[in-house]
Amino acid sequence: MRTMAYDYDLIVIGGGSGGIATARRAAEYGARVALVEAGRLGGTCVNVGCVPKKLMWTAAEFVGAVADARGYGFDVSIAGHDWAALKARRDAYVARLNGIYETNLGKSQVTVVRGWGRLLDAHSVEVDGRRLVGERVLIASGGRPHRPQIPGAGLGIDSDGFFALETRPQRVTVMGGGYIAVEIAGVFAALGSEVTMLVRGGTLLREFDPLLIEAAHEGLVSAGAQVRVKTAPTQLERAADGRIDVHLGSGERIDGQDAVVWATGRDPVTDFVDPALGLRHDERGYIEVDEYQQTCVPGVFAIGDVIGRATLTPVAIAAGRRLADRLWGGMEGRKLSYENIPTVVFGHPPLGTVGLTEAQARIEFGDTVKCYTSSFVPMYHALTEAKHKTRMKLVTAGKEQRVVGVHLAGRDVAEMLQGFAVAVHMGATKRDFDDTVAIHPTAAEELVTMR
Repeated sequence: MRTMAYDYDLIVIGGGSGGIATARRAAEYGARVALVEAGRLGGTCVNVGCVPKKLMWTAAEFVGAVADARGYGFDVSIAGHDWAALKARRDAYVARLNGIYETNLGKSQVTVVRGWGRLLDAHSVEVDGRRLVGERVLIASGGRPHRPQIPGAGLGIDSDGFFALETRPQRVTVMGGGYIAVEIAGVFAALGSEVTMLVRGGTLLREFDPLLIEAAHEGLVSAGAQVRVKTAPTQLERAADGRIDVHLGSGERIDGQDAVVWATGRDPVTDFVDPALGLRHDERGYIEVDEYQQTCVPGVFAIGDVIGRATLTPVAIAAGRRLADRLWGGMEGRKLSYENIPTVVFGHPPLGTVGLTEAQARIEFGDTVKCYTSSFVPMYHALTEAKHKTRMKLVTAGKEQRVVGVHLAGRDVAEMLQGFAVAVHMGATKRDFDDTVAIHPTAAEELVTMR
């Protein structure tokens, strides 16, 4: 039964994919929902993340595709690339998505409140002097790009700034070794920029399986990028010609950069929360929640990048919808499992992974782990001058050889991973894979024929 003392059953702070998905699902069950957002609807993913990133990646892929077409008898060449035209078309597409989100929220009867919200207590959100009172509050405020505290850091741009570039910088340094850095560096390199990557640690993508790390590194180097590990900047300095000089801890300098991009992770956006509320945060500043997305304050929940667990758009959407299912849909115990979450790095080549790396599996399952690997040139490249390889690894564990990890690098792996992620989620074994009839000729058939 509704408590009429509240204006809303749910107030969502943040109009990103997770916040919108939760708001609409709750409203479908009859909840009165308000969604607070000051910026463009869709959050990071739609505006400065997944969506525009995939469009930029696709543009970069055409460079190789044109070269590959010659092997199939086409007389084609690239006369040039218009970055500004790509940006204009990309931005128009994103703007259309912003409008679709707003339309769909209206159809779901979600009240959209424009402005910056401040969470005052467990039930009250203030937006530009207006006080909203709700029975429950969901924090879905996402994150913002991290910038290191070094002299001249402001001369660089972050991953948001990458999407604001009106022209392609010819000489660019990308700081970072995570998936955002790999993706941005890959786009620049494919489209003709001279790219230097500075990686503080000893490797790219340190949390990924070595098979994928090797593929990512080789792909970037093949595209002409210089990857420098165990290297960190100490200062950025504006040169006399207007370009940027990068000072390194070793005493070296990388001079004459047209752009420097910080791709060094993201920080949670929590500065709108009144400290008196008493939310618990971990050492990195992420809001702590239990398995049901509940914070330590009753009635206040959090999802998505702000909690720092599997910071992926589909994860935020899934967690939010399950939360609404449980609270308003009568699905007692409904929650998201954060195990076996598939993800893809849109690099060159693309990388796909679900489940445990080999190292993680050996820690959990010991000597029962057995891995199957394959490396081959896919049929697409049978007639092309380039012979880019596809790499695959299955990680199995236990007497029954349950498949606990699938790791893929190469053409089309982004599409093939989804179905195999279902199999991993359901607990498929190597025998189940072996007993599945292969689709020939495809690269995916290798996953059910490995020995």
